[in-house]
Amino acid sequence: MTYETLLLEIDDAGVAVVTVNRPEKMNALNAQVIEELRACFGELRRDDRVRVVILTGAGPKAFVAGADIGELAAATGPELERLSERGQSLMWSLEHLGKPVIAAVNGFALGGGCELALCCTFRYAASNAKLGLPEITLGLIPGYGGTQRLPRLVGRGQALEMILSGGMIDAEEAVRIGLVNRVVPGDDLMKAARAAAASIAGRSAATVRYALKAVGEGANMGLDEGCRLEAALFGVVGSLDDAREGCRAFLEKRKPAFADR
Repeated sequence: MTYETLLLEIDDAGVAVVTVNRPEKMNALNAQVIEELRACFGELRRDDRVRVVILTGAGPKAFVAGADIGELAAATGPELERLSERGQSLMWSLEHLGKPVIAAVNGFALGGGCELALCCTFRYAASNAKLGLPEITLGLIPGYGGTQRLPRLVGRGQALEMILSGGMIDAEEAVRIGLVNRVVPGDDLMKAARAAAASIAGRSAATVRYALKAVGEGANMGLDEGCRLEAALFGVVGSLDDAREGCRAFLEKRKPAFADR
């Protein structure tokens, strides 16, 4: 498929890079971007070549600087509810892709852009990155899952401070509170993201998928129930050819040749 607001590339290692390509609008999320991201990630879900996805924004200034304020200003309450539901549906599909998604946060990740980063598997940030949920300054609240995912990631107090102040935090503060995993110089951001993606792409895709399932589904369970899920999936994974190959390779002191079965 071709897209008007996105760039998509897939390398031979199975790493896909999705770039929101509206640099003149700071890569803001309008309805078209949301629908094209939904279609793109649907395509990546079905593409067996793809093992890991990197999500970033075009240009050095912004990952995604937020929603299109013009669209928000013209919308009625019911229209805003439907817009929120569409945005949340996108975030849910990305979070449950079954393949890791690494956010490479270059510059501003505000509002919907911050929410987009939140639903990724993990986040790397350029040293000039700024993250925040400024919706309250517009008389709104985050609508694409920010009020739910941010507290789960950084804790209730940190999340409420960000949401109620509407302020931005820099990359170093973001890594301190656990909002991002690593901070790297801007010129090295994609290199670091690609290195992490290539490492994961070299693992068994089936095993990665079950690890994502264990963490994702277990997060909504109590500890006992989550551990039972883990045990069940441990048994499933252990019955795969890749588990036997991985153990044999370790004992034989060689690199495993995973077949994803």
